[in-house]
Amino acid sequence: MVRARRMWVTAAALCAVAGASPGVAAARSQPPSAAGPSAAGPSASVGGEALPPGWRLTGGGPAPRLEWQADRPVPMGDARVEFRSGNRLLGVPKPSTDGRTFRLPLDGRRPAALRSLEVWSGGHRLDVRATGAAPSSPVTPPPKLPANGVDPGKPGTYRTRTGEYALKSVRLPGFKAPVEMRAVVVAPVGAPGARPLALFLHGRHYTCHRGDEISIDWPCTSGYQPVPSHRGYLRDQRLLASQGYLTVSISANGVNGQDDESAEDGGAQARSSLVRLHLGQWAQWARHPASAPAIVRDAPRADLSRVLLVGHSRGGEGVNRAAMDSLYPPPADQDGYRGPVDWTIRGMVLIGPTVFGQNPVPDVPSVTVLPGCDGDVSDLQGEVYVDGTRAVGTGTALHSAVYVVGADHNFFNSEWTPGTSAAPSEDDFYDDPDRPDPVCGAHAATRLTADQQHRAGATYIAAAARLFLAGDDRVRPLLDGSGKRAPSADPARVLSHAVGARRNGGLLPDGKVSVTGGRLCDAVGPSPAKTCLGEDAKGYSPHFAQWVTGRETGRRAVALRWTHEGARTRLAPGRPLSLSGAKELALRLFVPPDSRGTRLDVTLTDTSGHRATLGRIRADGLPGSERTASYWAREIRVPLTAAARAGLDLGAVKSMELTSRSTSGRAWLMDAWGWRPGTPEARAAALPRVDVGRETVDEGDSGVRTYHVPVRVTGHGSGQVRVYVLDPATGRAKDRLVTVHPGGHDIDVPVEVRGDTRYGPDRSYDVLVKAVHGAVVGSYQGGITVHDDDPAPTMTVTPLADRVTEGRSLRWRLSLSEPVDVDMGAVFGVAPPASGAELSTKDVSAAWLRDTTGQSPDPQRPLSQVNGLYLWVDVPPGRTSTDITLPTVKDKVAEPAESVTFRRLDDMTGEPLPGGLGFSGTVLDGPAGLRP
Repeated sequence: MVRARRMWVTAAALCAVAGASPGVAAARSQPPSAAGPSAAGPSASVGGEALPPGWRLTGGGPAPRLEWQADRPVPMGDARVEFRSGNRLLGVPKPSTDGRTFRLPLDGRRPAALRSLEVWSGGHRLDVRATGAAPSSPVTPPPKLPANGVDPGKPGTYRTRTGEYALKSVRLPGFKAPVEMRAVVVAPVGAPGARPLALFLHGRHYTCHRGDEISIDWPCTSGYQPVPSHRGYLRDQRLLASQGYLTVSISANGVNGQDDESAEDGGAQARSSLVRLHLGQWAQWARHPASAPAIVRDAPRADLSRVLLVGHSRGGEGVNRAAMDSLYPPPADQDGYRGPVDWTIRGMVLIGPTVFGQNPVPDVPSVTVLPGCDGDVSDLQGEVYVDGTRAVGTGTALHSAVYVVGADHNFFNSEWTPGTSAAPSEDDFYDDPDRPDPVCGAHAATRLTADQQHRAGATYIAAAARLFLAGDDRVRPLLDGSGKRAPSADPARVLSHAVGARRNGGLLPDGKVSVTGGRLCDAVGPSPAKTCLGEDAKGYSPHFAQWVTGRETGRRAVALRWTHEGARTRLAPGRPLSLSGAKELALRLFVPPDSRGTRLDVTLTDTSGHRATLGRIRADGLPGSERTASYWAREIRVPLTAAARAGLDLGAVKSMELTSRSTSGRAWLMDAWGWRPGTPEARAAALPRVDVGRETVDEGDSGVRTYHVPVRVTGHGSGQVRVYVLDPATGRAKDRLVTVHPGGHDIDVPVEVRGDTRYGPDRSYDVLVKAVHGAVVGSYQGGITVHDDDPAPTMTVTPLADRVTEGRSLRWRLSLSEPVDVDMGAVFGVAPPASGAELSTKDVSAAWLRDTTGQSPDPQRPLSQVNGLYLWVDVPPGRTSTDITLPTVKDKVAEPAESVTFRRLDDMTGEPLPGGLGFSGTVLDGPAGLRP
């Protein structure tokens, strides 16, 4: 059993209580389960309106926190936990140490306006359980593909040597604690000359452990040891080293322990700095071998003109940023690396990566590994490293996605795998034993063992190294959608598709295109009628992974739906396409999971009206369930020989038609390209780079000041980006296409700040930027944060009825010295009285106690001993007081006077605040048995 360290588990129980009218508060204990209503009683409320089960508001002050508690610990992973209201992102909450509680400062959003609250992570909801029954028929893996002529998973001829180095820790911008410079090296023995270097970067995982206890602290506290995540790729490193590559895997626990607190980008820039600091050391050691650690001195010299970066999860986004920063330098104040770039990154392997910024590097080749049973980054958002490069750069870099059926997120790293890890670890795909997943359950026919998965991962990393570093085009069919397999990866079913390389003439739904007989649909949007996957979809699509905004302009696909054979869908680009030189037409198309036998005829028409039916394609769905991202496009090719026979001008293609040859069905087309074999050398274009900053300003007491969101454009040339400006109150985004130039002020977002003397929340005015054409984006999110600099009002409690006979209610009034623009709240706990008898569970009604705490009055016990009994008191905006009510019951037992005492608590620690507010009340026997 894995146990996370706890600070104050019962902090999760803090909540507001639904009263009879706004402003009335009562005692409340443990919240209902996030899975649905329970005996724990009414939900938390704000302004008298109930929040969903598991939600509540905590903390007063200028930024009250929205809090959600899961019904079981949420494992730490690389995907971010996100709070959403309907289709808009509220923000990324901070996790508590109990692993169940998440809190988000509201930053100016009115709590009373919160509706349809949801918790998401990696594309799936955490606050609801999957419903429905598992299919009665078993799911089968896809058919085995033909073997490729070259198998990169076979070990090479070199023996290997393994060792570690540890250098002085480094300081990274925005991080309080230093970050370690530690790595494990696996090198070939006896390999001649300088050898290409493969650098591995692990993702976000627990940082420290002691026995079966784990934490995310950094540095590790006394008695805890660092989790050796960087040693989890030794199997991959040994395979590469046996083939003659020099390998190093670096540790990033110091980033993992601080990225959620210190990094708006999820730590991407910090990880990039760390990668380049290590590469800088390798460059220095190449110049001065005597200064290198022993394992580096004993290894062949590194050829830094041929570097492959391998990143897992957040490490994938980190190495993507490192590749970008190596070509297009980041702002110096954001960067932890100051030296020269004495290396060339030839390619990347991104394993189950995050892509929070959705800003892939367009001109550096990449292979993205998509685990079909990923329970962490479960939306497989890494597909954006393929889709998001189209039309952005030169288009010569190969960007491949390989979908590994039955693979989870963690098992690519042996230090995250049960049975091989030094620290506690787990299968990230949680499988309900009462309702096992038909695709990813532990006993499903499609599920891989940890050993099978890691072997497949090592094989495809080696394929990328062989293609990008050694230039061996014979392995390309494993990566580019040519439908070949590497026998070393058996029994894993690994499928691929790609863009770039020698593809030309892209027919892209994102661009100017007209569609008849089908529907041009939005990848992301608020309207189910306009989005590509409707509410009836079983599972998710990696192609439609959500970004920060609830709507994105120009991110589209073509949806086909037919009810009879012969239905036609016609796509016509805004201007004719050239497929000259292409051998085949490559379509990236998907059909519903588990479907079989979809057939479509493909026809092209040129500008002179010549038509040619190229042939018939067949599409089968991937194994899928409601918890998998199985709406993923297969690459399907059809020869262009029929076009040549028909005299069709491939240099001027006017339209493409897809004609159904099955009686009914559905399909989605991502794009179509002219394809020919080969992998050209990718050369990075000189592009402008955009970085959005954040500035914090004081509100002031009067007047209006205008600030401008800090945006820096560096680099060369001009390019286009899309700018999204978020409304701070509603979260809705307005966007515009902007052409940027280095040093220019093309992105100008003014923010007016009105000063006042009324206490209120801080407010964030956020801006997001995404590359469209001929540009790259580093820091994609920033804005202006307005700090409310007015003092908080004084809070007092006065008794309304603090000495009553049994059967009546104790009442107090919490008051503010002046009205404010934010919900003001305080949390109180029950403390034992200084003297005398204490009010007990038998002195309140059993129904009230059950409704408000989920507990029984038996056995009778003082209220201070009722576990988790807290009082949340909320004063709505614009008001100055709220009443607190505690009902009692009459009995026939002669008793002395009994009292109850409340003390204000720190809602983060659960400890009484020193000198904090308090109040008490006394209950007397009725007239028949009154005793002093």
